[in-house]
Amino acid sequence: MSEASFVFGEKPIGIDSGQGVTVTDDSGNDYLDFGASYACTPLGHSHPTVTEAVQEQAAELTYVQGSYPVDVRSELYDRLAALAPGDCEKVWLCNSGTEANEAALKFARHATGRSKIVATMQAFHGRTMGALAATWKDEYKEGFGPLAGDVEFVPYGDREAMSEAVDEETAAVILEPIQGEGGVNPAPEGYLGHVRDVTADAGAAFIADEIQTGVGRTGDLWAVEGEGVTPDVVTAAKGIANGLPMGATMVRPWIAENAGNHGSTFSGGPVPCAAANATLETLVAEDLPGHAREVGAAFRESLEGIAAETDAIRDVRGRGLMVGVEVKTGANPVIGGMAMNHGILALPAGRTVVRFLPPLTVTEEHCQRVVDALESTL
Repeated sequence: MSEASFVFGEKPIGIDSGQGVTVTDDSGNDYLDFGASYACTPLGHSHPTVTEAVQEQAAELTYVQGSYPVDVRSELYDRLAALAPGDCEKVWLCNSGTEANEAALKFARHATGRSKIVATMQAFHGRTMGALAATWKDEYKEGFGPLAGDVEFVPYGDREAMSEAVDEETAAVILEPIQGEGGVNPAPEGYLGHVRDVTADAGAAFIADEIQTGVGRTGDLWAVEGEGVTPDVVTAAKGIANGLPMGATMVRPWIAENAGNHGSTFSGGPVPCAAANATLETLVAEDLPGHAREVGAAFRESLEGIAAETDAIRDVRGRGLMVGVEVKTGANPVIGGMAMNHGILALPAGRTVVRFLPPLTVTEEHCQRVVDALESTL
């Protein structure tokens, strides 16, 4: 463990290399990576297509500021515009999910001329001052106030509360189609459509935070597509460049036409753009969203089988390869036991939920290994 680190508490496993769905520590031990560093490597580690694209671009042009047209960036603009839900075809590129959400909130306020933001309880949207203001958990906010104001929180999934909160002063509603950090909580059936209706009626923007759910994670390229809903803004990051720092804010024309003055030095760097193009092209060509849908359904079914036989599991939930298992004990002891005794890496989502976000290339055999490890650990 490095004594220089003060932001991240380091785990007792030093990762030395990664290949596909496996990472290897500095002692030569292999781990099946069912966390993918919070869904950041949908193609798995060191994917050859992404590696080649990055190497070629780095040798040609490492960086030039975003106001200079660059072919690799223009290609990504066009690709995201074509893949985005509905007509969210105007694209802002950045370096992370929190930046993508920060931009989304700014764009919505400027385009509507309003300030009120409606967010949901248990939401996580990032750690910059605006995105943090729309994040629910007080622990993340402690000591950083005052944050951006005029944010109202409503219970996730409560249609009536959403209807009451959205009014003529509302600039935007921001929510995750499936809450990640809040416990892997899928939106109730019809909820996203209701949010779409009330925001449209009020002239407010609907921002879908797809930082974790996007790029095929839930069985569709974007989780909102599975609900048949087109937001005004979709934010993406994490897996979009298979581990390189990249975020995107995709907006409908009415937002783009009056988005205000926003910028970033490293917006659309050529090397991350090359990685994103290679990642998205591979995801679509290999239908990894469809693979995630099929393998994820079998994975959840096996987990539900364990839940039916033990009282140690309260619930199994999720969609595609975004899966949460709520356990009666704390999640961290279970995650630690799976790592140290079975070579399985997973993540917490709150205090009691074990979260699985593996590369979308995992097989049912990989999933069964995780199911067996979880059962043994419990």
